[in-house]
Amino acid sequence: MINISLGSVSIPFGEVLHGLFGQSLSKASWEHILFHFRIPKSITAISTGAGLSAVGLLMQTLFKNPMAGPAVLGISSGAGLGVALLVMGGSFFGWESLINNNLNTGTVLAAIIGAFIVLSFILFLSNKIKNTLSILIIGLMLSALTTAIIGILSFFSKATQLQQYIFWGFGSLGHLSQTEIWFLSGIVVLGIIGILPLLKPLNGLLLGENYAKSTGVNLKRTKNYTLLISGLITGIITAYVGPIAFIGLAVPHITRLIFNTSNHRILLPAVLFIGAIILLVCDTIAQLPMSENVLPINAITSLFGAPLVIWLLIRQKKYHF
Repeated sequence: MINISLGSVSIPFGEVLHGLFGQSLSKASWEHILFHFRIPKSITAISTGAGLSAVGLLMQTLFKNPMAGPAVLGISSGAGLGVALLVMGGSFFGWESLINNNLNTGTVLAAIIGAFIVLSFILFLSNKIKNTLSILIIGLMLSALTTAIIGILSFFSKATQLQQYIFWGFGSLGHLSQTEIWFLSGIVVLGIIGILPLLKPLNGLLLGENYAKSTGVNLKRTKNYTLLISGLITGIITAYVGPIAFIGLAVPHITRLIFNTSNHRILLPAVLFIGAIILLVCDTIAQLPMSENVLPINAITSLFGAPLVIWLLIRQKKYHF
C-alpha cells in the first residue's frame, strides 16, 4: 500500500483502496498512474524479490557457503555479456540499426540467451565434476571472464552504447509490459513450486553429504535439479529487470537471524515474503516521493541492505550458518 501510494504524485490511501476495490478514483490521472505503472511495478518487485531470495537460499545450502547467491554461478554475468554484445557490439557486428528499432525486446532476448548458455555450461560441468566447491569456483571464474569481455567491449564502444549498457546494469522494475510481467511472475511461481521437492534433500545436506545419502537423497540429481531451477529463475529475472544486487545474498541471512532456524520448510516461505517486502521497500525509497527522479534500484538495495545485515549480525551474537 505504501509502495503504490508514494511517488512523484502522491495518491491518498483512501483513493488507492477505492481503486483496488474497483471504484473510480477522484482523478483520472491517479487511476492511470495506479493501474498502468505502480501496481505492475509492485508485482514485478514482489516476483523479483521472492525469486532471487529463494535462489540465494538454494545456493547457500548447496555450496555450504554464506557468500553464495544468485550471481555465484555466473548466470547473471552471462546475461550481462549477452546484453553487452548486443548493445556495445552492435556497430562492430553490423546490427546497430536493428538494435535502435527493437532495443527492449533485443535486450531481453540477448540476456536470456547469454544466461542460458552459461547455465548449460554449468549443468554440463556438474555432471563431470562431483565436488560442488569446484562448480562454485568455475562459476566465479566465468563471472570474471565475462566481466573482462564486457570491459573490452566498453573500451571500444561509443558513448551512447556504453550509456545504454550502464542504464541496464542499474536495474529497473518499471519498464515491463503487462505480458512481460505475467511471464516473469509465472516463471518465478513455477520455479518456487519446483523448489518444494528439494526441501527435504536440502535439510539433509545441512548435516553433510554422507548423512543425506543415508536418508536416500540422490546427490547428483539434487545438485543438477537445484542448479537448473536456480539458473532458470535467475536468468529470466536478470533478463527482464537487470542485475539486482544484495537481495539474493542477504535475505536468507536476514531470515535465519529472524527465525533462528535452518529448516527449509520454514525458511523458504519466509525468504519469499521477506525478499518481496525488502525489494518493495527499496523501490519505495528509490522513487524519491514528491520528486520526478527515480534512483537506480541496484544502488538502493546495496546502500540500505548491507548496513541492515551488519546491524543484525552485531545484535545476534551467536549466528550459525
